[in-house]
Amino acid sequence: MMDSAANARLAPLGISHAAQVHLNLTPAELVEHALRRGEGTLTDTGALMADTGQFTGRSPKDRFVVKDASTEESVWWGDINIPFDADKFDQLHQKMVKYLEDKEVYVRDAYAGANPDYELKLRVVNELAWHNLFCYNMFLRPAEGADTTWTPDFSIICAPGFEADPAVDGTRQKNFAILNFSKKMILIGGTGYAGEMKKGIFGVLNYLLPHQHNTLSMHCSANVGKDGDTAIFFGLSGTGKTTLSADPNRGLIGDDEHGWTPDAGIFNFEGGCYAKVIDLSQEKEPEIWNAIKFGSIVENTRFVPGTHTVDYANKSVTENTRTAYPIHYIPNAIEPSVAGAPKNIFFLTADAFGVLPPISKLDKCHAMYHFMSGYTAKVAGTEMGVTEPQTTFSACFGQVFLPLHPTKYAEMLGQKMEENDVNVWLVNTGWTGGSYGVGSRMKLGYTRAMITAALNGELDNVEFHKHPVFGVEVPASVPGVPTEILDPRNTWADKEAYDRTAADLAEKFVHNFQRYADYANEDILAGAPKVAVAAGV
Repeated sequence: MMDSAANARLAPLGISHAAQVHLNLTPAELVEHALRRGEGTLTDTGALMADTGQFTGRSPKDRFVVKDASTEESVWWGDINIPFDADKFDQLHQKMVKYLEDKEVYVRDAYAGANPDYELKLRVVNELAWHNLFCYNMFLRPAEGADTTWTPDFSIICAPGFEADPAVDGTRQKNFAILNFSKKMILIGGTGYAGEMKKGIFGVLNYLLPHQHNTLSMHCSANVGKDGDTAIFFGLSGTGKTTLSADPNRGLIGDDEHGWTPDAGIFNFEGGCYAKVIDLSQEKEPEIWNAIKFGSIVENTRFVPGTHTVDYANKSVTENTRTAYPIHYIPNAIEPSVAGAPKNIFFLTADAFGVLPPISKLDKCHAMYHFMSGYTAKVAGTEMGVTEPQTTFSACFGQVFLPLHPTKYAEMLGQKMEENDVNVWLVNTGWTGGSYGVGSRMKLGYTRAMITAALNGELDNVEFHKHPVFGVEVPASVPGVPTEILDPRNTWADKEAYDRTAADLAEKFVHNFQRYADYANEDILAGAPKVAVAAGV
């Protein structure tokens, strides 16, 4: 049953038959539908608990980009952006349309980009009611009564129950997420992981904004102080991005995706937060804890037996348990989610080798190099005898979401540094006094004090010295932080062991960067660490 409003929205997507079309339902209605259809259960705080099925995370090897005349020369092809045939896309699209003919479908008009000059109008077609609620939470919501009969800039068709036939459809396996920039459409099938929709649109913006609007798209969190001073935080999982950007004294702009325009500062792409909840506690992260209420979603969690209380320590389904909620569920969130150009940029790394200083300042060359490196080091595990950390490098702290070559984003960052009075800091939230197994984790209180000092301008006039291997500028003093921990070499009992470890880490950086070296300009290359240099000052 398709009324004229639904027909006008769906006909351009090829959908002319559906058993029933639900258009822009409220969260309460969507929760009702999800419960009626057996898609989830309510927790004792009123959140909807749903499972994503076989896939409890994104599937990067099954993410494709249609290769055609518009993308052939511009997209960074490889194992991040896997090329897909345009005819095969059309074939899959027709199959998905046919699959949805006898289904109830949920349609949502939304947009991405809190700055109206850069917004991306969206239309999402969902097979599942809870997925449509996810889109309500995560994308920006049009004002009540706003006309949303728009022609979308991009559409998503998401049908977890539809599975591709790899032999016929050109996919790797039965699940897929395919971006088509010419058709302005994303097809997602065979997976119930809702994050594929969110990250699909992030990938679209990572292509369109730098390519067409000279706007830097960023995988970062952002907050703003009472005086309007904006700060942004980059960092891979486990580096403290969410924790350190959640500051009760500063307004939250957003927790994951932002754009930096040529003239109007930064803006959040999203209307909500998608936070990990493994081991969540009210004491450690009260804002997230209190946001999990009616209208929110929790994914792949489990109850304490015999109750409807979520057991956040339970990882029997996955460690990637998550919640999705609208940003206004966070008390200090600012809406609309826009702010001026950042005064401070923080690259967060959890260096489990204990080499990098707890805070250091980066010039343009080092900022571009470290941005492209996107480094952290994870502890290998807790098995007996496994003590060697593992390096992780992810270009621009979000390599898997970049349709363009990483140098494009790094060069834009360098340009922004030239045009704006901005400080870039590298903050090591990892180990001090030795590598993992010997040293200890940097105290969160010290890290917070360092970030606060940087934000308050208290490091503007202190003395700095250059790290002999990495070339970053290390402050001689930071208010509220013991001076002896600022130079990492001083914290090691065995100074020669530090020198060897620093040289080894420098080589890992250089080895990782070899894949980009042919594309990087001289400024970026000048930020490389010096290999085979003793680390002693």
